[in-house]
Amino acid sequence: MRIRNTHAIALLAGLVASLAPLAAASSHSEAPFVKTMPKIDSTDFYMFRSYEPGREGFITLIANYYPLQDPYGGPNYFTLDPDALYQIHIDNNGDSHEDLTLSFRFQNTSRDITLNIGGQNVAIPLVNAGMIGPGAGDNAALNVLETYSMQLVRGDRYTGLATSITNSATGAMTFRKPADNIGTKSIPNYPGYASSHIYNINLPGSKQTGRVFVGQRKDPFVVNLGEVFDLVNTNPLGPENAEQDDLADKNVTSLIVELPISYVLGQGGDPVVGAWTSCSLPRTRVLSLNPSFAKPASQSGAWTQVSRLSMPLVNEVVVGLRDKNKFSASAPSGDGQFLTYVTNPTLPALLSILFGVTPPCLPRNDLVQVFLTGVPGLNQPQNVVGSEMMRLNTGIAPTPAAMQSRLGVLGGDLAGYPNGRRLGDDVVDMSLRVVMGVLYPDAGVPGGCAPHGNLPLTDGAFVDASYFDNAFPYVRNPIPGAN
Repeated sequence: MRIRNTHAIALLAGLVASLAPLAAASSHSEAPFVKTMPKIDSTDFYMFRSYEPGREGFITLIANYYPLQDPYGGPNYFTLDPDALYQIHIDNNGDSHEDLTLSFRFQNTSRDITLNIGGQNVAIPLVNAGMIGPGAGDNAALNVLETYSMQLVRGDRYTGLATSITNSATGAMTFRKPADNIGTKSIPNYPGYASSHIYNINLPGSKQTGRVFVGQRKDPFVVNLGEVFDLVNTNPLGPENAEQDDLADKNVTSLIVELPISYVLGQGGDPVVGAWTSCSLPRTRVLSLNPSFAKPASQSGAWTQVSRLSMPLVNEVVVGLRDKNKFSASAPSGDGQFLTYVTNPTLPALLSILFGVTPPCLPRNDLVQVFLTGVPGLNQPQNVVGSEMMRLNTGIAPTPAAMQSRLGVLGGDLAGYPNGRRLGDDVVDMSLRVVMGVLYPDAGVPGGCAPHGNLPLTDGAFVDASYFDNAFPYVRNPIPGAN
């Protein structure tokens, strides 16, 4: 599919006051600040129409946090931050502001399990004292219980009307998060144990229900990470499956929600919705030696956003190093300050230096459409205000897993990236090709604006829909710490 940029000049005039740098969806520590606080580092964001049979009327949103988890990373493993506010935002009218926000707060409770040692009760040093599972309630041996609550916020993410989301089976406002996959002796049946933490949820103001799962998963992102960041120390025109996935042995923590399409749409009838994830911390954080497991520091003040993520592979390779932290703290409505990173990107120039290819003509209006407005006729909202977020046209039917193209729209599959993002969409290969101009009408034409735009660029790490499950929560079970 070729996407023409005939509206480029008009679009740019309206975007100058409202655009920002593209955010890196496959960040895995995309900015200097979040590198120091991995619990609040968003690594990938996905949004797609559910393709589980019978769930076509729903959309699935996946926000991954806490990158590069080694399965054997005990004894404390990878709990999320109880002082942080994890959120998924939805813009359903194209104005670059959140209309619906799913807010998650976590609580870690230490049971302080002890053993009688010589007549004295002594606290154990581990997170479990015996076998766990297979049911969510089979956790008597679990020393640290992690739970979470959810709210639906209408309007501003911090000050809007917030209503609790409850368990539709019990009415409870607190949900259990499964322990990380310690190993097969501690949790013999992890798939069964994890699946017992999938909950049907009541949605405020609706008779419809959704689903949620929050827990450790096998990191779904696939990338030849080491060689790519060693000045693309690989053959970018080699086989698409000849290199290793450097995240093949890593886990991640996923916040996965499935919502009815009709619940997230706005009142104007526009089928396109935008979304992104963010994480915020209290403005004041004072380190202390408080013995409480859940409160290692005192917190006060208003929320301050410290992490933000939506479209893939941008904060890593598009946003300048000096502005990465600034982007992490910004909102889509303030995205005008970094427009130059989109219209005049440095990555094509770097590829030109490394491999002798010719970068496409400037300004890059094709990137403006892909990342900042949506593509006309595909996923551009009717009244779009330019801003960086992932956009999904809910009017396009989902493609069954077995028929999905790993190249999404470039492969003729309109239900894939950049129309949302599915787990099996190879966004690294697609992004390399887009940045070199594959969407230009004259891609590959000598003397044209994108003379190398038709190159089958790849990082060599292959992924498609077969790497994932075909039903909620889609992302596969995490790698065990011990086999």
